[in-house]
Amino acid sequence: MQGNTFTCDCSNAWFIKWVEEEFFCYISSTLLVLLTLFISLIYHFLHRQIIYAYYLLLAFLYDYKRQGSRKSCGFQYDAFVSYNTHDELWVTSELLPKLGEQGWRICLHHRDFQPGKPIVDNIVDGIYGSRKTICIISQHYLESEWCSREVQVASFRLFDEKKDVLILVFLEDIPTYRLSPYYRMRSLVKKCTYLSWPKARQDPRVFWEKLGVALGAGRGSLSDVQNVL
Repeated sequence: MQGNTFTCDCSNAWFIKWVEEEFFCYISSTLLVLLTLFISLIYHFLHRQIIYAYYLLLAFLYDYKRQGSRKSCGFQYDAFVSYNTHDELWVTSELLPKLGEQGWRICLHHRDFQPGKPIVDNIVDGIYGSRKTICIISQHYLESEWCSREVQVASFRLFDEKKDVLILVFLEDIPTYRLSPYYRMRSLVKKCTYLSWPKARQDPRVFWEKLGVALGAGRGSLSDVQNVL
């Protein structure tokens, strides 16, 4: 610094202020970049877990709020059917007629969701307003964001109430290893016995009988429906 003619007096106050502002901008931008990188990494590796935790919290709050009213008012439906629109033809032509013959009251999103109400609220109301939830599983179902949210809420209810409130129906033969990206579904398959439509095509009567029994077994533990199916 020898020979430097720079002097520190009031005339250089603007320079000191500029240095302080630049330092503040540097710190702020550095923290912003680090925060962005951190959030990006969290989203990349844990976004499914975060979404699942959010819907667990949502379902928990709903369950706590409606616990008393549900006991006094009962259920509006026997089952809420969770399915992808690509599988709607099977639901309307195969599932509904058979369940209708058995006298079950079914909740469907395209028919029974309240117009103008947030979709998430409709989903939670439909699941908690029904004794059980029937998930119609296909590759399209696994890839659907809304179907994922429905099964997340239903699985929390299964965990919370510890009753056989969830019935899985596979429309396709999906190997377990293909369920790996969909960790919630893979976990449910390990815990719950499920019905397979491809295996039932030779004798559909047995399939519908098992589904009817599973719908009727509504007040026992999770093992009840496993023994039935």
